Amino acid sequence: MLNKIKEYLVKPKLDAPGKNNIWTDGHISKGMLESHLDENGDGASRPFKFMDKSLDWIYSIAPSEKYKNILDLGCGPGLYCERFYDKNYNVTGIDWSERSINYAKGRAESTGRKINYIRQNYLTIDYENYENAFDIIVIISYDFCVLSKNDRKLFLENAYKALRSGGKLIFDVTTVKNLITEESHKWDYHPDGCFSCEKPHICFNLSYYYDEDDTNLTQTIVMTEDDCDCFHIWHHHFTEEKLLAELNRAGFVNNSLYGDIAGETYIKDGGFITAAATK
Repeated sequence: MLNKIKEYLVKPKLDAPGKNNIWTDGHISKGMLESHLDENGDGASRPFKFMDKSLDWIYSIAPSEKYKNILDLGCGPGLYCERFYDKNYNVTGIDWSERSINYAKGRAESTGRKINYIRQNYLTIDYENYENAFDIIVIISYDFCVLSKNDRKLFLENAYKALRSGGKLIFDVTTVKNLITEESHKWDYHPDGCFSCEKPHICFNLSYYYDEDDTNLTQTIVMTEDDCDCFHIWHHHFTEEKLLAELNRAGFVNNSLYGDIAGETYIKDGGFITAAATK
C-alpha cells in the first residue's frame, strides 16, 4: 500500500490517466447523478433556469426548422436532450456513465420522448457511421477542456465529419484567466465515506499546474484499508487565438465567439468562451 501511495505522490506527466475513471466509477456516478439533478446546482450541470436560457439561445442561432438533427456529447442524464426534444429537434445523446444513461432512458420512456441515448466514450465512436448525420453537435459544461491536445484534435476531426455542410459545433471553454498556478496538497479522513468512496478512507487532494497547454490537474488519491485508487481531472484553458487555431485546423469556418453558452457578449479578457463553429 505504501508503495502505491508513493507512486501516486509524484507529479504526473501531462495528461497521464489516473488509475480509475470518475465517469465510470460506480460510487462516484451516484453522486454525479445527484449533482446533475440539483435544480439550482452548478456542479455537474448548470442550474435549470440557465439551461432554459441556453436552449433559447441555441434555438435562436440554429432553429430546429433548419437544423433538425442534434448530437449532445457528454449528455449525462439527458437534461439538455429533453429540452432539445421539446424544441422539436431529433436528439441523440451520448455519455460514458451507465447510471446517467440509464436514468436518461428511463425518463425518455416515462415521458414519451423519443430520444436516442447511447452509452459510450464519445472519442471511441465509429464516426464513419455518422458521417454528415447531424446539423448541430453540442458539448457543454467545459467537457472540451478535459481533453488532451491529441484528443481535442481527434474530437474536432470527428465532429467535422459527423456534421452536414453548414452544420454547427457549439461548445464552451474556460480561458487562461482561470489558470491556477499555485499547487497544493492536503488530506482528510472520511470515516463515513464521501463523494469519492463509500468506505472509510483517507483522501489526498492534490492540485498541479502545467505551463504546457495552460493546464491544471486535480488529482484525488483514495486510500481505504485494503486498496488505493487515483482519479485525475485534467482541465485545459484557452486563449481566443488558441481555440480558433484548433477549430481552423479541423476545417471549421465562420467561428463566432460568445461569453457563455447562453449567448452573452464575448469579452476578450473574460473567463469563458463559447464557440459556435460552422462546417
